[in-house]
Order: sequence, then structure tokens, then C-alpha cells
Amino acid sequence: MKNIYLLSILGLFVSNKFYSQSDSTQSTLKEFEVTTTRVGEKSPIAHENISKEEIEVNNHGVDLPILLDQATSIVTTSDAGAGVGYTGIRVRGSDATRVNVTINGIPFNDAEGQGVYWVNMPDISSSTDAIQIQRGVGASATGASAFGASINLSTLSTVNANKPYGEISNSLGSFNTFKNTVKIGTGIMDGKWNFEGRFSNLMSDGFIDRASSDLQSYYLSGSYLGENTAIQALIFSGNEKTYQSWAGTPLRVLDTNQTYNPYTYDNQIDNYTQTHYQLHFTNKTNNKLKLNASLHYTRGFGYYESYKPDELLSDYNLANISTSLIGDTILITDMDSLSPNYQDTLYFNLVGDTTIEIANSDVINRKWLDNHFYGIVYSAEYIAEKFQLVLGGGANQYKGGHYGEVIWAQNASNGEIRHKYYNNNALKTDVNVYGKLNYNFQNNLSAYLDAQYRTISYKLSGLEEGNFSVDDTINMNFFNPKVGFNYVVNKNTSFYGFAGIGNKEPNRTDIVESVETPTHESMLDIEFGYRLKTNKVSLVVNLYNMQYRNQLILTGNVNDVGSPIRINVPNSFRRGLELTTSIKLNNQFNLRFNTTLSENKITEFTEFIDDWDLGSQVKEFHRNTNIAFSPSIISGGQLIFTPFNPADKARLDLALVTKYVGSQYLDNTSSEYGKLDAYFVHDFRINYAVKTKIFKELVVSSWVRNLLNRNYISNAWIYRFQSVGYNPINDDPSTNEENSTSNRYNMIGAYNQAGINFFIGLKLKF
Repeated sequence: MKNIYLLSILGLFVSNKFYSQSDSTQSTLKEFEVTTTRVGEKSPIAHENISKEEIEVNNHGVDLPILLDQATSIVTTSDAGAGVGYTGIRVRGSDATRVNVTINGIPFNDAEGQGVYWVNMPDISSSTDAIQIQRGVGASATGASAFGASINLSTLSTVNANKPYGEISNSLGSFNTFKNTVKIGTGIMDGKWNFEGRFSNLMSDGFIDRASSDLQSYYLSGSYLGENTAIQALIFSGNEKTYQSWAGTPLRVLDTNQTYNPYTYDNQIDNYTQTHYQLHFTNKTNNKLKLNASLHYTRGFGYYESYKPDELLSDYNLANISTSLIGDTILITDMDSLSPNYQDTLYFNLVGDTTIEIANSDVINRKWLDNHFYGIVYSAEYIAEKFQLVLGGGANQYKGGHYGEVIWAQNASNGEIRHKYYNNNALKTDVNVYGKLNYNFQNNLSAYLDAQYRTISYKLSGLEEGNFSVDDTINMNFFNPKVGFNYVVNKNTSFYGFAGIGNKEPNRTDIVESVETPTHESMLDIEFGYRLKTNKVSLVVNLYNMQYRNQLILTGNVNDVGSPIRINVPNSFRRGLELTTSIKLNNQFNLRFNTTLSENKITEFTEFIDDWDLGSQVKEFHRNTNIAFSPSIISGGQLIFTPFNPADKARLDLALVTKYVGSQYLDNTSSEYGKLDAYFVHDFRINYAVKTKIFKELVVSSWVRNLLNRNYISNAWIYRFQSVGYNPINDDPSTNEENSTSNRYNMIGAYNQAGINFFIGLKLKF
């Protein structure tokens, strides 16, 4: 860190040399920022803006989803239990694969799995200036389809400081969590140039045993500001090394060990580096027309390593081992490894030379990802007296390599060092064009039209894990229209309505694992809302109905090799009411709260349950069940107390923060045996900022999470089966009995969250 501090001082020296406050040509990049993925205050799309100040108050090193926990309709989780490492976010019950995430208009979702792995971008929040969350199908954007929400991050406007600056922030917290961040900016030099940098280092042991994180990242930007043209180049990268805590904790173990992690192998890690390159061109031909074009390239490379006991050698394309033994008495612990002549006993005497065949081995494997994602995103924005027109689109391509290596085996068979047991490639091309029109019919009525055409080509080839070949080409074309209106009653009150259609392609697993390629999903999203805004009160009430056709869900069904697959169900829906409020009680107290009341149902589907005795599956028909991980109540609240706020000296904020998440089901059967209890947790936050002669601002902060030390589970997985001839409870701690009469069992791995924990931080701005 010493070198980073020296670099920040050097950057300020250089910037002061070239900075001229009297230069009348000085500008900021705010006016050149790419905003076509975001919607305005009067848009008929349900949305919420998160400011930089709101991001910073809790920015002690936790992943960005945890910082968004107080937004409307959001539920977050952390595999390691403390908010650092692998974290997840759901909006209206929709998981990350159904949430479109962009950074400066560039897609961030994984092109194949369509999920978002925030751990790949540690501390991206420190370079984020603003976030907009659009709930529902949202406005047209490039990248993954929005089936629950869109999250748009902006980092470009962080380079809008006219003067040079530096910032050093350090945080420490429970579970040996440490975060160090250094930021520097040159300000506008010679009226045209601006440079900015950030370096971050973050480490944590995690709440769960061995669930450690070792994370580094950086962000660098350079910008040219002409009179009508801006060119902005960005490089930001993250390297993460996390010990796996993906398996969860068995429910029965939680009673005695809240931090249990079933993984014990010392290098059971995920090790991945992802680097993003962005080049943005913006031209303002006149006050009415703005043109944007962005080139991007993302490079990802890494692996996760796992110890696997008693694996079949054939699953790794390794031959069984024939071993010759001379007279002795031996104990065979794996009956499958015996030749047929000896499968009637565990102990046997070898007479003379005997050959046995070994078909199993303990294995350490590495599963690699080697991917490239690149393309162009463009838009033209024209603003006239009565309308605003945006025409845009994007063309992006993903090239991904997937391969697995055996780096150690107890019984090596015919394998060589780093034996590859699967190797396949993917090529996905995604092209879209869209048009958006906001038209003002009169002073109080405006209409919104939005139409997008998207075409996808996805090719898979090679040997897949599980020892089967893939050679698939998928082509899909989607038309996604949207329409809405906004009616202004008076300066404080307005109503809006919105209807939109979204279509979404299956993900990689759906295509690779399924016997037949599933069809795409479709959704009709209809919403109506009311907005009130005065000097003291801000209120948004939103009603939504998201009707799905052919939604892909897990039903327990498996393919011909026993892997779980998702199935299209004809009809399902999410319906709810969202309330978002901010009230200024007086000069010292502010109250913010939000509540979502919803119903999330699958009209009907057939569940498949493994029968361990027969080696087959039994079917159960379900009607009107709850969609998994979709609580009917989600609420958040903040009571903020500001005892004094002299504008030129100091500010103190004290906040009590609450979050309530109702009960939720782990699968789509509404089974009480697979249900997570509701939880209600409280945090306490302190931020004290003061201006001094040495520093522009000195900020001392503290964040106490789960103030009342509640035990709660925010996420889990479940597997249901039946077994008559064998009771596995004594052999597997994750197994639970559901019904002794029907001999039904389940296995559950729970992601329980940390009890009371804290962060404290010191930030120096100069």
C-alpha cells in the first residue's frame, strides 16, 4: 500500500501542474455520460435511483448486492455469511439470471449462464457514481433479457471533478475483514484532459468456516473533452480467490455449529480474474442531438478446484485399474470395485495370484473457464420541443472455453499430469436494435413507446462434463414491444401506466443438460403507479402483474444421466404492490421505508421425485403453488438522525436500518418441509464527516450489522427423494425425514448469515 500512497501524491502533483482553474473551457463529463439505458423521473417504468452518497455510507468492503439491500423488492444473500465473496440478489423474487446488469451501458451478465458474479469485480461500488434499478421488464437495453429487473451502473461521471483529488479509505471488521482503497483524480487539465484511478485490496475470513476471500481490483480511466466530443477509455479489473462455501450447512448441524462448512480440502478454492476494457465516444452535434458509440472487451480466465472422494474413473475418461495381488487377506470398502466373483463378501482370502479391478478413486479436479466477450453498443438521442427519440442497439459476441483437468488422483490409472476429461467451446452472438420515443401531447400528458428486435445465435461443440458430446446450434429471434403513459395532475402528483413484453432464451445448462432444447420464455408485464413529491414527502405506489408463458423452472426432473433439468411450465405469474416512501419528519429526522406485498404462483406443474429403491422417478401433480424464493412480504426501513449539519464544518448521521423478509420456499412445491422462516434484522450506522485544514474531508464511519444477533437463513438448496429400503439419515447430515409413512426425505444445504458483526472505517479526502 505504500507504493499506492506515493502514486496518489505523485498524481496530485502532476495534475496541479497542468490544472488551471481560470480556464473557461473547463467542462465535466456529466453532459457526455451515456444515459440511454436509464429512464427519467417521469418515466412510466417503475424505477429507483441510488446515489453515490447512498452507496458510500455502507461501503466497507461488502459486495454491491449487500449495499442495495434497502432498495424496493430486493432480497440479498451471502454464501460466506458476511457479505464478502459470493453474494446474490433477487428482485421481485427473480434471481440474477433474470436481472439485466449493465456498466455504462455495457452488458455485465455472463453470456451463457446469464448470471452475475459480483465477486469478479471487488469494490466496483467505489468507482460507481450512480445506480438505477428498473423493476419489471424495464426499458430496452443490450445484453440479457430483464425478467425481473435491470440494474444500470454508471462509473463515467466519477471523472467529473474539476479539481484534482485524492482519497484513502481503510476499513476493518468482524471475521478479520480488511479493505484498503486509494483513489486519485487529476481534475480537468488544460481544459480537455482528465485521468482517474482506483486501487483496492480486500480480505476476509468469512463467517462460515474457511470461507475466506482474497480480492484485488483496480479502475483506471482517461478522458478527452472537446467542445462537442468526448472520448473516454476505461480499464477495470478484479482478481478473486475465495474458498468455496457453496455447499451450504446441513440443517441438523446448524443446531450445534453455525459456521460449519463441509469442505475441508485446503485448496477448495475459486480463482478467477476478469478484466474489462471500454472505449466510449460521445458527440454533441448541437443541443438537440447526441451520438454515442462504445467498444468493449472483457477477458475472463480462471478455475475452481475441488477434492472429490470415491469418484468413478470412467467419469474422468480414465480406465479402470487391474491389480494383481498375491495371497493375503484384504478389506474391500467399495463393493463396486470388486470383480463379480467377489461381490458377495467384504473379507476374502486370496489364494495364489488374484486380479481385481479398481473402478474408483479420490480425485482433485480443476474446472476452467477461458472466455472473451466483445462488441459495440451505440445510440443516437434527439431531443425536440415535444419529444425525445432514442435509436440504438448493440452487437456482442462471446467465445468461451470450458475444460476440466485432473491434477491428482489416488489411483492414477492411465491419466497423465493435468489430464483433460472434458473440453468444449461456445460461441454466442447477440445483436439487437431498438427505438424509444417519449412524446408530450400536452403539458400534463406524455406517451412512451419502446420496441426492440433481438437475434441470438448460440453454438456449442466438444466433450461436455459427464462424458457426452455436444454439437448444438440455437437460433432465436425476439420482438419486445413496450408502451406507457405518464399523466401529471399537478406539480406534486402524477399517474403512470406501462405494458411490455419480454422474451428470454434458455441458458447454457438448459441447452446442454436437457434431452430436448427447451423453448424460450415470454413475459407480459403490466404496471400502474402513483407518484407524490413535495418538500417533505416522496411517495411511489406501484402495482404490477408479470404474467409468464413457458417459464423455466426446476421440477425435480432429470435427464438420461441423472442431472437435474429445468422444464417449461405453461403459466405462472408474479403480482404485487410496491410502496416506496421518504419523509422528512423535521430538520433532524428523516424516515425512509419500502414494502412489497406480492403473490407469486405457478398455475400447475408435475413434480418428479427420485425413487432410490427402483432407480426411477415418481410424479406428483401440483396446482397453484408458490414460486421458489419469492417471499410475499419484503420490507426495508431507515430512520436517519442528523443532530447537526453545519455546511462548512461537520456532519453527523445516525441511522437505524431494518429489513424484513417473509417466509419463502426452496422449491416450487410449497412444501412445508422446504420452507425458510421469515427474518427481521436490524443494523445501526454512524457516519461523521468533518472538514479540516489538512483534509478536504475526514470521514469516520461504523456499521453494526444484525444488531440483535438474530439467527437466520437467507438462502438454501433442496433435493427431495423417497427411499423404502434404506434410511440415509445416519449416514448423511444433510438428510432430513419429511414423512415416515411415505418414506420421503430431503437434503438441504442452508446459507445461514452471521450474527452481530461490525465494520469501522476511516476515509481521508484531499
